[in-house]
Amino acid sequence: MSTETLTTAPPADTAARGGLTWTVLRLHRSALLVWSAYVLFMVGWMLWLQYVTGAEIRAERAACRKLADGCIDLGSAFDYSSAMGWIGTLIAYFSYGVAAWAGASLTGIELERGTAQLSWTQSVTPVRWLTAKFAVPAVALTVGTTVLVLVYRWTWSTNRDLSGDEWYYTDPFLNRGPAVLAYALCALAVGALAGIVLRRALPALAVALGFVIVFHAWLDVRYHELWPAATLTGTAASRLPMSADQLELGAVTGSGARVEDLDCFGVDADIDYSSCMSGKGFTDLYAEVHPTSHFWPLHLMTTGIILAVAVLATLAAFWLLRRRTR
Repeated sequence: MSTETLTTAPPADTAARGGLTWTVLRLHRSALLVWSAYVLFMVGWMLWLQYVTGAEIRAERAACRKLADGCIDLGSAFDYSSAMGWIGTLIAYFSYGVAAWAGASLTGIELERGTAQLSWTQSVTPVRWLTAKFAVPAVALTVGTTVLVLVYRWTWSTNRDLSGDEWYYTDPFLNRGPAVLAYALCALAVGALAGIVLRRALPALAVALGFVIVFHAWLDVRYHELWPAATLTGTAASRLPMSADQLELGAVTGSGARVEDLDCFGVDADIDYSSCMSGKGFTDLYAEVHPTSHFWPLHLMTTGIILAVAVLATLAAFWLLRRRTR
């Protein structure tokens, strides 16, 4: 054996790792193509809204401002807002598809057919098999989701005047940061775990999909509670901007009790505000809100919870696989 052969031949372990990665890519190439097409379609749709639909709406508004009587065209703005709403939903909840695919195709069907067990008897250990199963789709999900988040953030932020949603609505709340990626990775881990536990494709699909749906729905209504709300009083409470996430509104009586009375909210003039307060016998108004500055604390807390579930599911999958293959 020559010196050149010794220095250029790749280690067997490295070659095996590369072969395993290629095997996973080849086995799930259809899913990779579907994921790539989904990302390209969503990006193209957002770019179309940005450069075509949005430009047309602004041109119409500019023409209306030049007319003496003005004009109102709500249809085009509604079309833009509706399209962005669909885009937001399709991005925020694509993790449902990841969970179903991971449970059925990533692990469940291979354990059901015995192809995974066959590969374990050759050069691939169960731990390395599962590592590749996690790593390859995780990289694809991370790259694709990062592109979606960046384009969505840019499109959403530059067209606030054309859209009717706010930062605290579920879809823009998730889609403008890493939480939507955390959901995808969590769905991947839960699906893989369901396949290892049940070792059947369809039951694993149903369990993984059901868990992600329930978890997603639960957190959608709970993320407002993950950071302390700000308390506003007086006219600051009665004249809240639309950008504030209003959790609780009410008035304070002479005894200090809080009541759900909104009669003095939204009063513009100070004299009308004072008259309303004295007439109702209130000493103050209060509002529990999340201002715009609470977006990142709430978002990162939400992301942390999702990633914690993903890590637990991943650890459980490796532990169970090692226990069953000893």
